[in-house]
Amino acid sequence: MASMENCYNVLHGMRPLLLMVMGQMILCGMNIMFKLATSDGMTSSILIFYRSLFASVFMVPLAFFIERGKRAKLTKMVLFQAFMCGLLGGSIGQNMYVQSLIYTSPTFVSAMFNLIPAMTFIVAIILRLEKLGWNSSAGKAKVFGTVVCISGAMLLSFYKGPEINMGRTNINLLHSMKHKGESKPLLGACLAVVGCTCYALLLIVQAKAAKRYPCPYSFTALLNVMAAVQCFVVAVALERDWNQWKLGWNVRLLASAYTGIFVSGVMFTIIAWVVRMKGPVYVSIFNPLMLVMVAITAYLFLGEKMFLGTIVGSVVIVCGLYCVLWGKDKEIKKVSQLVPDIEAIDITSSSSFKGSRQGGKGSSHGGNSKLREENDEQQEEEKRDSQVGSEILGGVYIYH
Repeated sequence: MASMENCYNVLHGMRPLLLMVMGQMILCGMNIMFKLATSDGMTSSILIFYRSLFASVFMVPLAFFIERGKRAKLTKMVLFQAFMCGLLGGSIGQNMYVQSLIYTSPTFVSAMFNLIPAMTFIVAIILRLEKLGWNSSAGKAKVFGTVVCISGAMLLSFYKGPEINMGRTNINLLHSMKHKGESKPLLGACLAVVGCTCYALLLIVQAKAAKRYPCPYSFTALLNVMAAVQCFVVAVALERDWNQWKLGWNVRLLASAYTGIFVSGVMFTIIAWVVRMKGPVYVSIFNPLMLVMVAITAYLFLGEKMFLGTIVGSVVIVCGLYCVLWGKDKEIKKVSQLVPDIEAIDITSSSSFKGSRQGGKGSSHGGNSKLREENDEQQEEEKRDSQVGSEILGGVYIYH
């Protein structure tokens, strides 16, 4: 019995780790499904529309039951932010992602999209939402990590190198596909960078919306609905052949359902749980695991060739990513130490008030208590802003 209990405790403690590994496997499957569907001739805009549609069908009931009775008021600003998130994450961001995948390979795109935290840092600096902080070690780490990420992306784009042969399985799922796609690595890299920038803007808008509308499931459902409507308009404008819109019992239906339900639905739930248990930085350190999984899967089952430039560039990007994450983690810990816990503030304020009342100084303490409450409120606001900024790192996959 004791050994069974110990085993249960170990597994219980490993829950975040197991959930994140499962999540990375889901994301690995997303890249493979996208590649298979587009190689079958499915138009990227139609694929993104169906993905958003399946995600909406899954998330709307989930949000309705989970956040029933807790939902905040839906304002015009929240609707506008949801529209912008749908535009950046769906209509533009995901189309850039899939087009980049068509022109390159799953491994290439997975490596490039590890640039998102670095791109988010750059965009936040440009929009003056975050300070450079060059005088602190955290700020230096983020700047250095961003430079390293960009260097890795350039290496990945411009240097191919010799082919690395590690044996073959003689399995190529793309062999029988109708449309192999033309290889355009430079154009694919540019589209990936545009996609990363869109995701960076998406996550910043999403973080701002979280303060106005703290209902993550409902907001994600709304975001998916907005994206579905926008993607439908884009797909109709780009594709007038209605045969392309048909979904049979084939890889097109599988890719649309899988990416919509599992990636936009199940993966979101996993991220929400793990962020609550371990924090956003813990979630982000698993990002490169998807890259490794995709590289192995694509090499073994999609006939993808592995080149030295791909491996070296990916490693450099991952090193830069961890520098950015280390700096952000240190920054969050510093803010957490500076800002006391709100419950401790309440207890201290309550005991101080009682003591002052017993001493007959209630009116004097009332003014001090009010001033202290205002300061505490300001500090708590700064803490929330920092935590919302850190959600950018953990939320990379919320609408991937």
